[in-house]
Amino acid sequence: MNYQESDTLGIYKNSGENGPGPHLMGANTLNGNDVYNQKDEDLGDVKEIMLDMRSGKVAYAVLSFGGILGLGGKLFAVPWAALILDTVNKRFVLKVEKETLQGAPGFDKNNWPDMADAAWTKKIHSYYGIEPDPDPISVTPV
Repeated sequence: MNYQESDTLGIYKNSGENGPGPHLMGANTLNGNDVYNQKDEDLGDVKEIMLDMRSGKVAYAVLSFGGILGLGGKLFAVPWAALILDTVNKRFVLKVEKETLQGAPGFDKNNWPDMADAAWTKKIHSYYGIEPDPDPISVTPV
C-alpha cells in the first residue's frame, strides 16, 4: 500500500501540482507503505511512525518483517533518516541487506522498548549507520 492508496481525505488523489505530497505528508498515510532494499527485496512495511515530542521530528519508522501474512513477524525501529522515499515505486528504500535486517535489534508487538532511552537510541542508530539527533529540543509538557 502507498500514501495515495491509503489517503482517506483525498489529499493525494490528484496528480500534478495539487496536494502536499510527496514533500509534506500525513503520517497516517505512510502506515502500510512497503519497504524494499536497493536489491528490490521486500523488507516489510511501515506499521507506525514514531514522533520525538521533544524535537517535533520524526524519529523512527516501525517496520514489520518476517512472519506469515503479517502474523508472527518481528518489529524493528528504523531511524527515519535511514529511509528514502521512492516516489516512482511509491515505497520506501532502506539500504540494508535482508540478512542485516533479520539480525537487527527488534522487538515483539507486545513488548516495545523504551525508545526514549539514550542507550537504546545509540544502539539502533549505530546499527543502521545513522547519527542520532545530537541535541533534541526539550519541551516541557503542560
